Amino acid sequence: MSVSRISSRSRRLNKAQKLSVAGVSTLAAAAVSFSLIPHDASAKAEPQASSAAAPVAYTGSKAKSVQSSTIEKNSTAEQLMKAADAAKSKDSAEKKKAAAKAKAAAKAKADAKKRSAKKASRAADRKPVYANNLDGWIRESLAIMKDKKIPGTYEGLHRNIIRESSGNPRAINNWDINAINGVPSKGLLQVIKPTFDFYHVKGTKKDQYDPVANITAAANYAADKYGSIDNVDSAY
Repeated sequence: MSVSRISSRSRRLNKAQKLSVAGVSTLAAAAVSFSLIPHDASAKAEPQASSAAAPVAYTGSKAKSVQSSTIEKNSTAEQLMKAADAAKSKDSAEKKKAAAKAKAAAKAKADAKKRSAKKASRAADRKPVYANNLDGWIRESLAIMKDKKIPGTYEGLHRNIIRESSGNPRAINNWDINAINGVPSKGLLQVIKPTFDFYHVKGTKKDQYDPVANITAAANYAADKYGSIDNVDSAY
């Protein structure tokens, strides 16, 4: 075989070998590429699918639900606490108001009682003024008799005074047995000195001619002997 023929064959062989090698390389690359692409896609898709799967989405929703529930509970608890505080504050305010009202009422009552006591004290200290006549003397005597619990009325006193002295406080009996015995009857109700001294009412003058002293002493005597001056209708 000639050298030129060998060289030509060698070139054809080399060319064929190169094509063959190139084809194999291309197929191999395609195979590798084909095998790698699905694998990568699968590898990438599965985590995506996994991350998009229900458990992950459910976990997020449940967390939000728990969070919302917690917030709602906290809000409700806070509202309840505020309501309780408001109720407590209102109750406290009402109690304070009631206490203040009761205190004011008690003070008003105490003040009224104090004023009443002062008024009564002033009234007690203020002695009534009686007229300096028969009517005034009888009324003053009745006030003293009432205080000393000596029975008698205006009518009983007035009736006996008119009969005994005609209303003259300086009247004196100088003709009866008492006068003969040296103790004449004197004054509005004509009492003798021993009787006047014995039945004299404390607080009145020790003067047999004093109208009020004479009336109260005579009424005291009549009460002891007859039950009341009202029961006397004649000389006593």
